[in-house]
Order: sequence, then C-alpha cells, then structure tokens
Amino acid sequence: MTSKLDSPPPYEDAVHHPKSGNYPYQPQHDSHLPPPPSYSPGFTPSGMPTTIPTLTLWFCVCGQVYLILTAQLAVTFSIVAVFTFVDPVRLFVIRYPGIYWASLYYETKAVFLAMGITALVCVAVTIFCFQTKVDFTSCGGLLSIAAVLLMIIGIVTAVVLSFQYVPWLHMLYAAIGAVVYTLFLVYNTQLLIGNRELAISPEEYIYGALSLYVDIVHIFLFILQVSGSATD
Repeated sequence: MTSKLDSPPPYEDAVHHPKSGNYPYQPQHDSHLPPPPSYSPGFTPSGMPTTIPTLTLWFCVCGQVYLILTAQLAVTFSIVAVFTFVDPVRLFVIRYPGIYWASLYYETKAVFLAMGITALVCVAVTIFCFQTKVDFTSCGGLLSIAAVLLMIIGIVTAVVLSFQYVPWLHMLYAAIGAVVYTLFLVYNTQLLIGNRELAISPEEYIYGALSLYVDIVHIFLFILQVSGSATD
C-alpha cells in the first residue's frame, strides 16, 4: 500500500498540468546536484587500474603457451638425442638406407650447431618482437606468398638435385627456408604478444604453442641442412 502523498495525480491534472504535483519528481535545473563521478582512462570508480586483469590474463596465456612449447621441444630433442647418441639405434638407422635418408641423419657436430643457432634465433626474435614498433601481423599475405615461393623453389631444387647434387644450391634453398620461417616466427610471436593489428584469443593458447613449435622445428631443420652441408 502507498500513502496519498505518494499516489500519482489524477489523469486530468497530469494531462493539462504535466509539471504539477509531486509525482513523478522532476529535478530543477538550479538544484545543486552532485556531479557525476569522473573516470580516468584505465581506472575503475574505486581507483583500481583496469589493466591488471588484462596483464594477468596475458601472462597466464604466455605462460601456458611457452610451457607447452617447452614440453614439445623437450620431447623432440630427446628423440633426436636417442638417434644421435645411442649407438644401437644410430647403427640401425645407418644400416637401412630408406630410414637413413628419411631421417635426414647428420653428424653430431652439425646437430649441435643447428640447435645452438636455432636457440639464438628464437631468443633474438622474442626480444625483437617486444622492442620493435613494426607490425608484422599485418603482413600475413606477404608471408603466404613467401611460403608459396619457398615451396616452388623446393620443388625445383629437389628436381635439380635428383640429377646432380649441387651443394651451394642446397645451402641456398635451406638458407631461404630458414629466413622465411624466421619471419613466420616473428609473425606468430607478435600474435601471441598482442597490442598489434591482430592477436590470438586467450582461448587459443594451444594454437599459439603449435604455431611456434612448427616454426622452430622448421628453422632447426633448415639450419641443420646448412650446417650439415658445411661440415661435410
């Protein structure tokens, strides 16, 4: 129930005198009302910065991505170490030419050299992505064209090398492949970091880890071909 003072005015009074009565309450323009609260960019009304959850989420996503990537690389290089240092396995691979050529088997020196160069490239790319202002996420079309050209060069190189092995041609193709996948590593790292034209969603951390893993493995394989040809 409501009191008489709180009840609305009659219909006739409300139609002919819409501002009469005390219902609904119409604030006057000259009334001293408190100003609306002011909000600073990046802060909530309580004064807490709104970037804290974003930064926390970003660190969680990056941590998950690099944790998965570390596990993938650890498993991969453990398998490489088995085929490199366990003599029965290494001799078994050498004994069968099909497995030998399918495994791209190289000397231990070349493998370690490729691993070291790949690690340096990955660290340099990560530091570069944090420091540079160049947005590589907007260059997806150019990277796709570079990948297609790399595939064409690879087919031509395979045809030529099947007739006669040309060391400099093999090393040139491997060097081009290492450069192309280094650019892909820059692209995918900036997608993970964010603050660019394109960025991956926090729910896509598995996709981010797989993308970085594929790029690093391809860089390692191409550098291994260069170092293996150089040490032969």
